[in-house]
Amino acid sequence: MRYKEIIALSRGSAEKLRAWELARAEALEAEIDEARSAIEVAVEREARAAERATRWWKMALHNIQGLPWLAPGDTPSPVPTARPAYLERYLEEVKPSYQELVQAVLGLGWRAKRTAAKRNEQPPA
Repeated sequence: MRYKEIIALSRGSAEKLRAWELARAEALEAEIDEARSAIEVAVEREARAAERATRWWKMALHNIQGLPWLAPGDTPSPVPTARPAYLERYLEEVKPSYQELVQAVLGLGWRAKRTAAKRNEQPPA
């Protein structure tokens, strides 16, 4: 009788363990699916941010192309220490900086044209 009790308990334990393992496997698969979708969202977000940064960079290059004495430097590259949670804040900081650049170039353009006219040179385009 005691033997039968032990066998029944071991079967019950094995079934409980099997049920727990199946539930855990389902939970892990759900977590993996969530992680995959989060990665897809992050990749899309990164691509949009890179495209936006490239667009700002091209616009800045266009603004300084008439200033041959100003070297544009390297194209922007991702910063590995940047925090993903602050992406929108980083992108919003670009617009005022770009506007400052445009105003500075406009101011320099006027001075450069005036200086070139005094020297009888061709002003920058």
